[in-house]
Amino acid sequence: MADCPFCRIVNGEIPCHKIYEDKSSLAFLDIKPHAPGHTVVIPKVHGDTVFDLNEQQNKEIMVTVLQTMRRIQEVLHPDGFNVGWNHHPAGGQVVAHLHLHIFPRYQGDGGGSMHSIIRNPGNSSVNEVARLFL
Repeated sequence: MADCPFCRIVNGEIPCHKIYEDKSSLAFLDIKPHAPGHTVVIPKVHGDTVFDLNEQQNKEIMVTVLQTMRRIQEVLHPDGFNVGWNHHPAGGQVVAHLHLHIFPRYQGDGGGSMHSIIRNPGNSSVNEVARLFL
């Protein structure tokens, strides 16, 4: 999409600091990092969410995440990682192009786990929710 900043990065219209690239995906440093080495991984094709990519494209982006994490590990030697994506505005997505964040983690960095993102268990028990999937 012409107005998508991530498509513009893929097309070379906006510069980035590439960490890893293959035929289907691109990984680059986030311009507003939340940790040293905070990296964004995007598919080269436009899709707002994982639901807009086909199964093969989703597999390819996950391979790129793994390769990028290996590269970050080699260069920055973090103590751990948080990896994930924001899905739709309710999930925190700001740019409407699928992008996965890789946050290198360091002992004592003050960050939390995935469990610190939201604390709203709702009013239904786990058993009640599980029954909805039957």
